[in-house]
Amino acid sequence: MRWEILFESKEIVKYKAEEFIQQCYAELGKPAEAAAERLNTIRNEIDINGFYEHTYEELEHGAKMAWRNSNRCIGRLFWNSLHVIDKRKLQTEEEIAGSLLHHIEYATNKGKIKPTITIFRQQKKPNKQVRIWNHQLLRYAGYETNYGILGDPASILFTKKCQELGWKGNGTQFDILPLVLQTGEEEPKWFSIPKEIVLEVPIHHPELLEFNDVGLKWYATPLISDMRLEIGGIHYTAAPFNGWYMETEIGARNLADPNRYNMLPKVASIMGLDTSTNATMWKDRALIELNLAVMHSFKEAGVSIVDHHTAAMQFKHFEEKEAASCRHVTGEWAWLIPPISPATTHIFHQTYEDKIVLPNYFYQEKLY
Repeated sequence: MRWEILFESKEIVKYKAEEFIQQCYAELGKPAEAAAERLNTIRNEIDINGFYEHTYEELEHGAKMAWRNSNRCIGRLFWNSLHVIDKRKLQTEEEIAGSLLHHIEYATNKGKIKPTITIFRQQKKPNKQVRIWNHQLLRYAGYETNYGILGDPASILFTKKCQELGWKGNGTQFDILPLVLQTGEEEPKWFSIPKEIVLEVPIHHPELLEFNDVGLKWYATPLISDMRLEIGGIHYTAAPFNGWYMETEIGARNLADPNRYNMLPKVASIMGLDTSTNATMWKDRALIELNLAVMHSFKEAGVSIVDHHTAAMQFKHFEEKEAASCRHVTGEWAWLIPPISPATTHIFHQTYEDKIVLPNYFYQEKLY
């Protein structure tokens, strides 16, 4: 999405603000008079400045509503438990980097993951945005070498940009990339992430002992950091957030996809499977064992994680609670079904309207 699209007319901002405030205040149990008074103040701010500032209460509930409205998320049952950290007053890259490091440590919580979002200042002008270049605050580097790709292939381009900025990795399969931040038209800056705040889980299998010699691991907390949060016509271009992992995100995608760590052939070899033909279902059997290893390892380490069957049951409970609240659940079916055994979940047999409801999170163009 191009930057100029974010700058809407005052009338559109007023319309979105009114829609949000009416719903937000109703959900918070505030009287209609309070919403009307607040909207008068907001309209005046928009007339003068073209934008308005959310109160913390509006910001907090708006971020929670955005999670509740996220069509691709299976974990929305816990939307109201989101911890909202307000960092709108921060200006410099150094201040922002410090806040992001705090987010990592706070959300990781020694393995008892806390769903958390840190929200930085809204974008008021085309050249005044705050952007986090990282797709996730924690991600492994990817290197192109004469002997093939080392690390995460999905990170190759970003790793090159980090190196151009002056960062140097250790050249291992699991180098944590730095934070890269940009404010306005300033040059981007990179900041190292201290090793002591990054919780990583060694991946072991409860029965396949040879599996344990492969040396796999993954970081405990998934922290999406490149999406835009929109609340009531206001755009927050830097608002990193996290929940906890569903095991398939690691075991069926990050470690299994051919364009990622591509570990299925290795797991199949350890299992002694016949990989000469697809008819042996070797990929399926290896995939299950890899996911079992992820689930076992996170549980053994005391790190929050959910299996895909439990996540689907939680989503069903979310649907029931939303129906009781007279809210329509939207969703993107292809993202909601788990990548393993989807037909064993109720989601596979349902249909969902893939309609965008505000507040919500949106993808942004990469800056590199």
